[in-house]
Amino acid sequence: MKQNNKKNILIRYAVIVIFFCLLGFGVLVKLFNTTVIEASAWNDRSKKELAKVDTIKPERGNLLSDNGNILACNLRVYDILLDLRHSKIANLRVLPKDSISAFADSLDKYYPRRADLNSNPDTLAKYSWHTKLKREFEKAPEKRTRALRLVAKGSLEDMERVRHFPFVNKWAKTSNTPLYKTARDKRIYPYGKMAYRSIGRVNENAATKEIHGYSGLEKDLDSLLYGHYGLAKKVALTSGFGNWVTTPARRGYDILTTIDIDLQDMLEEELTKVCMDAGAEWGTAILMEVATGEIKAISNVELLDDGSYGEALNRAVLPFEPGSVMKPISLMIAFEDGLVKSVNDLVDCSPFMRTSDPHGSGMKNMKQVIEQSSNTGIARVIFRGYAQNPEKWHDRLAGLGFFEPIRSGIAGECTPRIRRLVDHDSRGNNITMTARHLDLARQAYGYNTELPPLFTLSVYNALANDGKYVRPHLVKGLIDENGVDSIMPIQYIRPTICSPETARKVRECIREVVWGEHGTARLVRDDRVEVAGKTGTAYPVEKGVYNTAKRRYAFAGFFPYSNPRYSCMALVLSGAGNSANRTSGQVVKNMAIKMYSRGMLDNSSDFHGEKHASKPILAASTDRKSGAVARHAGVKSVCRISANAGDAPGAMPNLMGYEAASAVRILEQRGVNVRLSGAGYVVSQSVAPSAPLRRGQTVRLTLKI
Repeated sequence: MKQNNKKNILIRYAVIVIFFCLLGFGVLVKLFNTTVIEASAWNDRSKKELAKVDTIKPERGNLLSDNGNILACNLRVYDILLDLRHSKIANLRVLPKDSISAFADSLDKYYPRRADLNSNPDTLAKYSWHTKLKREFEKAPEKRTRALRLVAKGSLEDMERVRHFPFVNKWAKTSNTPLYKTARDKRIYPYGKMAYRSIGRVNENAATKEIHGYSGLEKDLDSLLYGHYGLAKKVALTSGFGNWVTTPARRGYDILTTIDIDLQDMLEEELTKVCMDAGAEWGTAILMEVATGEIKAISNVELLDDGSYGEALNRAVLPFEPGSVMKPISLMIAFEDGLVKSVNDLVDCSPFMRTSDPHGSGMKNMKQVIEQSSNTGIARVIFRGYAQNPEKWHDRLAGLGFFEPIRSGIAGECTPRIRRLVDHDSRGNNITMTARHLDLARQAYGYNTELPPLFTLSVYNALANDGKYVRPHLVKGLIDENGVDSIMPIQYIRPTICSPETARKVRECIREVVWGEHGTARLVRDDRVEVAGKTGTAYPVEKGVYNTAKRRYAFAGFFPYSNPRYSCMALVLSGAGNSANRTSGQVVKNMAIKMYSRGMLDNSSDFHGEKHASKPILAASTDRKSGAVARHAGVKSVCRISANAGDAPGAMPNLMGYEAASAVRILEQRGVNVRLSGAGYVVSQSVAPSAPLRRGQTVRLTLKI
């Protein structure tokens, strides 16, 4: 018996030994096969894996105003998602319908799928979260949505709120939860629509998921703002492969623009007011610093379908027939070429080249020609030098840099369009001298030619700057990711466009337009600021013909006259019953007066004390911490805005004076959606105080600093 047991045990040990020997032999064979026979294939695969390089997306830089205020920046936002295939949901034996219904109620209240959810029963039935969740939970667990998006572009505060909603709150304190978030960057613009077209906007490429600018500075400076990709290589770890950052991503530059937020706000307000008073279709205006060419403000407004005015196409860089604002430019060339010597030189203003002077014929000096906007006078002066060779007029303008891009940083910028008056057309047909003379006369006084308002203003700016032809620009400097800044030097289209003496003579003539006895812009006069500038009127071309029922009214000038600090131009398209004197001229005048009242023209002013010493404003808030905020900021004195929203739960509160966060908080407590426009504190609301509110209704609040 013992012998048999021993024999059985030995057999078993033998089997085990043989098994392990075979296993070891198999391991050795596999090892030999892998390391010797298939070595090259495995080495190639290893190299392929280790050669993989992942790119790291850079952070986009910010756009800043001239004093460092943020015009455009990135904000980290989160999509809040629910995994309906997660084991904690999929393994539920019985669905808690009451809990899911309460969950849907919470989502409908705070994060409705449509803003007008409660507008009618059909919309509610179709887009309610009740309907969405019911549809999902009716599916088999393995067919449910893996990533049901509850909130798009939310905040961490939203995530915290959703975590405590019914149904998902049971997993709030667990690590393995079906509720999760994914982060992404959102481009925000704290000043809303202010300088919208100039600042620009970004969008995401659907294929690459890269975010690039498609308009304004966001587009023109995209290569600087976007930054540079980083690189991460694959490295072998003890368990698999991992990423090793070899080249860190380099953040895009922060770009310091020339925009002055205060001046931008003032210009938009003045342009909108003038357009409303004139019933204009659109208007554009630019304010520039004479010495540097910095564009301090640029505004474009347009009549919208609802009768209001909003930010529009950037017409400041599009070409239009300039009309009489071209005459000072022609006179500048006449002085430089010696066609006239003095502002008192006379010219015959009788009818000429099918043109008559609306202010009467006779002899006029150069001041009177510009003051009374004489077409015949300026045409006769130009004919003294270019009648024999009309094509040289174009060449003379080209020599001044007329047809070169300004490169201001504004997207969509165009160059002037002025036809060269040669004796043959593109088909080789002869063009008579009479026809060329007619075109030359019209080009001299601003017809048969197209200039972008920004380009016209650049020449007026040069006249105010003693002939120094600085380049208009929107970029002041660059700040890298280490905070090192570089300020751009002043650049010139040409070192000079004319001599200082010529610039002085033309300025003297332009002054008469506002201050002369027969000036066409006498309504622009104001004793506080001496504005000088030229009016211009032109018919718009629609479908190839002039529309005489409308006119474009232009005014380009500078102030103060004795020591020009700023140049400004406005262009307004309105009905034929208006004038540049009453429209675009008023924009420039009112800007000059407002800047004077604020002490911005090297003058003393009592406007809220010194220019930069006005008290900070603390808007009304539900937090009641204005004193603590002031102490923390080291501010001894502040201006406080007090307000009382009212307590009626079903009525619209009065939010005038509240800062944005408090206003949103008050409305959300009433189950109302909020849309904000602008920055600062509430100055208007789309629903009047005490008006009844509906749950899910959208209220628009306008903010202002």
